[in-house]
Amino acid sequence: MPELPEVETVRLGLLPALEGRTITKAHVRRKDLRRPFPPRFAERLNGRVAEKLTRRAKYILVALDSGETLVIHLGMSGRMSVYAQGRERRLGDYVYSPPPDGAGHGKHDHVVLETDAPARIVFNDHRRFGLMTLLPTDRLNEDALFKDIGIEPLSGGFDAKYLAAALAGKKTSIKAALLDQRVVAGLGNIYVCEALFLAHISPKKLAGAVRKDQVAALVQAIRKVLKSAIAAGGSTLRDHAQATGDPGNFQHHFLVYGREGKPCKSGGTGHKCGGTVKRIVQAGRSTFYCPVCQK
Repeated sequence: MPELPEVETVRLGLLPALEGRTITKAHVRRKDLRRPFPPRFAERLNGRVAEKLTRRAKYILVALDSGETLVIHLGMSGRMSVYAQGRERRLGDYVYSPPPDGAGHGKHDHVVLETDAPARIVFNDHRRFGLMTLLPTDRLNEDALFKDIGIEPLSGGFDAKYLAAALAGKKTSIKAALLDQRVVAGLGNIYVCEALFLAHISPKKLAGAVRKDQVAALVQAIRKVLKSAIAAGGSTLRDHAQATGDPGNFQHHFLVYGREGKPCKSGGTGHKCGGTVKRIVQAGRSTFYCPVCQK
């Protein structure tokens, strides 16, 4: 499933083609994804201005001038592709290509938004685990999708004081605690593994036993790995692509994730610590770490 950096990368790619633009025509090709589309979904999007694009955890939020917000979740395999109508076009920092033949009409192209950029935005999801819905903007945080989501890790409020309080007394592993969306929003398996490595904390350590100095290092590590991943366009292991169709590149910079049996990179310094990256399974998820560096 796309994690925070992949979702943020997609949001950034959508900005020039959608924010401040009018949705001139919405096409909905089926009745549902992982749950039904809301009543009159296409009709409620047609003619609306997308006033603001933001992200909450792993959701993209499009605030409309109707007082509703279009909520988008990519699920396991969803992609948002942007095409320039007519000819190749630069919008903002992105160059969008014209839509190839059939773009927007493929078997798994479930929602298509035409905007006055002019651009065509295609939501493709062959596994249909994604989600699109409309919610009242002024009551967004009251909805079941959002009411229990924790703090954003790139926000000013995410600091050592907050994280120490959130971890206090927890009997689960620090890995499991960080994956809990009620504790920190948007973190997933890849970036938790990478952040714990940078902070030199064992993923097996009890969350409530993480020392104050380790918590401070962990906050900085989480921020660093997320910012680096966003700058690299996210990680493409299987399905993720940027809105331009380009893959992400952060997978080429993994320090531990997917590196089972390889020499430890010692926090990215390139010097060998003598350790070897190990893979264990925690709550059904693969965890990669260095047993020498991470205590």
